[in-house]
Amino acid sequence: MTTHDRLEAVLTDLAAEGDALEALVAPLDDAGWHTPTPAPRWDVAHQIAHLAWTDEAAVKAATDKEGWDALVVAALEDPEGFVDAEAARGAAADHVTLLERWRSARKELEGTLRAYPAGQKIPWYGPPMSATSMATARFMETWAHGLDVAAALGATPEPTDRVRHVAHLGVRTRDFAFSAHDLEPPAAEFRVELVAPSGEPWEFGPAGAAQTVRGSAYDFCLLVTQRGHRDDLDLVATGPGAARWLDIAQAFAGPPGQGREPGQPT
Repeated sequence: MTTHDRLEAVLTDLAAEGDALEALVAPLDDAGWHTPTPAPRWDVAHQIAHLAWTDEAAVKAATDKEGWDALVVAALEDPEGFVDAEAARGAAADHVTLLERWRSARKELEGTLRAYPAGQKIPWYGPPMSATSMATARFMETWAHGLDVAAALGATPEPTDRVRHVAHLGVRTRDFAFSAHDLEPPAAEFRVELVAPSGEPWEFGPAGAAQTVRGSAYDFCLLVTQRGHRDDLDLVATGPGAARWLDIAQAFAGPPGQGREPGQPT
């Protein structure tokens, strides 16, 4: 698959994931938009405002150096609170305005990533990323925050093989997860063998690796986005490094999150 084809595949799935989430929130009245979600102090509006803001930030990073530099300065001034502050600011708008803001941000991001020069990297809060990697990260966040919204509304999302993008990102961020906990990443790769929602096998890492993770791909994605506790998930680790990884895995940039408690609904 060419670089262009990989980008198009991720953008197609990102659009579908966004549409699925929009179908949940668009019919809500104002009270529905302010339904609390599993994220502390965040309601549905906070979740959508965060997605809109992050899409807008990604567009700035790709197209507007001055605007992006201003966002970096704001993050450095309040590294622990800027994400929550932006979510709260966006959530304060009426829900019709917020929904339209998110729709516009999604559309603009899609066009920006599709037009971004191949081979160039987009600056970000973590390492710079290609357009495909940025689209993958945006898919991961849309899916994960969509789970929070679904949990708030008592909805059960239909698992799809689109989560492969999250699984791929979760595997690639293994060393980052160790570093985020001030741990030395294991020297050797792990073998990760997952079963997709469709039943298709997904395999990452070298066959014959000494340490392995096996189980449900959907559950692995819940784990690396910290939307499920390890004790509740169909995942088995072989080897001490692989077992430790399942305790600390995160596919998102920034400090380790709070995660979920055992038994907490996803």
